[in-house]
Amino acid sequence: MTLPPPAARAAALAPFRVRSFRFQWPADLLTSWAFEMETLILGWYILSVTGSVQQLVVFGALAWLGSLISPFFGVAGDRFGHRTVLIATRAVYTALAALLLALVASDVLVPWHVFVIAFIAGLLKPSDMVMRHALVGQTMQPGMLLGALAVSRTTSDTARLFGALTGTAVVALIGMGPAYAIVTIMYLAAVVLSCFVAGRPAGHGDAAATPTHPLVDLREAAAYVWRTPPVLAAFSIAFLVNMLAFPFTLGLLPYIAKEVFAIGQAGLGTLAAAFAGGALAGSILVGANRLPLRAGRTMLAGSAAWFVALLAFGQTRDLATGLVLLFAAGLVQSFCLTPLAAVMLRVSSPDMRGRVMGMRMLAIWGLPLGLIISGPVIAALGYGTMNMLYCALGLVLTAAIAWRWRSDLWPRSVAANALT
Repeated sequence: MTLPPPAARAAALAPFRVRSFRFQWPADLLTSWAFEMETLILGWYILSVTGSVQQLVVFGALAWLGSLISPFFGVAGDRFGHRTVLIATRAVYTALAALLLALVASDVLVPWHVFVIAFIAGLLKPSDMVMRHALVGQTMQPGMLLGALAVSRTTSDTARLFGALTGTAVVALIGMGPAYAIVTIMYLAAVVLSCFVAGRPAGHGDAAATPTHPLVDLREAAAYVWRTPPVLAAFSIAFLVNMLAFPFTLGLLPYIAKEVFAIGQAGLGTLAAAFAGGALAGSILVGANRLPLRAGRTMLAGSAAWFVALLAFGQTRDLATGLVLLFAAGLVQSFCLTPLAAVMLRVSSPDMRGRVMGMRMLAIWGLPLGLIISGPVIAALGYGTMNMLYCALGLVLTAAIAWRWRSDLWPRSVAANALT
């Protein structure tokens, strides 16, 4: 594999010339790493103790409850400063992890403890990405914005890869208590690093002094998304893949590892790492800027390819083949989600980008919806049938979105497909 030219490598590293980003990057990395470890550790605990796939998917859905209120966190960030909100929420993650660690150490942990803690954390976690993007936008010059977002996405994929492997392997080797101690330390370190991220820039005090009602801001953002066709199309794709694609890798993996492939806890980490490794490879390919990708077209093609890869994965019972297909699913996922973000950023007016990205987080609500529906479907029809239904519906709806907004997403001349 040839290395990218020096100019491309310099462009990729340019965000690190900004002092704030040098602190935000490791803080975000540690937080993402802790998120991944926590989800797999507790997901395996729930499945092992209860033996219920329905309770597993309920647990998975709790992690995304806050997507409904994440736009309000965006408004709070505008009022009080995005760094302030980010530090506060990460301090809560740390406190909750420390509480669960104490319950494990005292040998009194039971499933309802996990559900309560997951419910509280789930109200906050989806807003973390909103604050990250807002801080990058706040601290980066316009010409560096997309590059910084690409670097952030690549490191998030790295966290998913190594966090997945470490999360299950550490529990298998040293037990749940020490593993959760590592999670707690990661959250604490992220809080400390976040304190050195740049706060509200000078000149932004007036907007905070005469705020509008939060509901007014949200109504304006919703109306803007609705009347801007490429943004609405991208939002629709985001909701679709969250509801029908992500449940397989962000909730059902413990069930797939245990019931489909009959592998242990370390095997669960291998499955998660295969998908994360593919996503990392995809992010590198997209971020390398070696391919003349048209964002609108690539988003649609990536969505369709993602569902095809998941359909093949759901029908195989051979672990080696499954790992290859999961890697492929992660790879094409990046060719869907990264161009999707590019479409929303390119088409939105600068004064609406923050609120539009806040509204984008509402699409995450498709994930708990898809997870909750998948449980009864698996119980009634089996995992293989559920996989076929989800992927076939995903392909049909992707085609419908492509047709409905064909004039906004397919022509080479539209803003969504601009190369610069």
